[in-house]
Amino acid sequence: MFARHDLIWLTAQGWQRCRDDVGNKLGPAGQAALARWQQADWPVIVRRADVDMSDGEVCIGLALPPDPVSGDKLRIALRVPVSAVRAVCAPLNVDAVLPSMPPCWRVALPVLAADIARSALTFGVYGSLALQTLTAETYITATSDIDLLFSPMTSAQLERGIALLQRHAQALPLDGEIRFPSGQAVAWKEWVQASDNGSRVLVKDTGSVYLSTTAALLATFSE
Repeated sequence: MFARHDLIWLTAQGWQRCRDDVGNKLGPAGQAALARWQQADWPVIVRRADVDMSDGEVCIGLALPPDPVSGDKLRIALRVPVSAVRAVCAPLNVDAVLPSMPPCWRVALPVLAADIARSALTFGVYGSLALQTLTAETYITATSDIDLLFSPMTSAQLERGIALLQRHAQALPLDGEIRFPSGQAVAWKEWVQASDNGSRVLVKDTGSVYLSTTAALLATFSE
């Protein structure tokens, strides 16, 4: 029903469940964050499932902007009943984040967005750039990457998408994952390296992390 990086909007009851579960364990910053997220109606993000999560729950989280001095980013892990989900959508597309990009990306990022549109491939944005777009808070720093979620449906799309990422990574700090139709995800840079040397890759799915071969993942395509 839900995939990692999906955006979720909670009901009032969902926010109350969050406060009941973790409110007393958080410091003032965390408690204030929950209240602010609810008041602003900002989405939370689907994360990997906890091992003890029940079928009727979804694991979510939110991250505060980095501390301006230390750079630390408080991340809050939450869990709510599926009934507390008011709306859900996939990660933002690249066009949606263009208004939030810093000056150093204002030439190259629109070119990437146009190339993606012409390619008919599916890319979403998560991480700092997406959070800055959704909240208008300052998440992007001088060391921030652009986290892209690439979702190919065929091996041919995979090849074209990887070529696109490698081409634009020459001008932009691109990072992120390939998500296969099975829901398994691999860092795209790791995939490129493994494809070159035959090593295994670290796979993330809805509830676990493990090593697999590129051949096993390619076999998940239905073609």
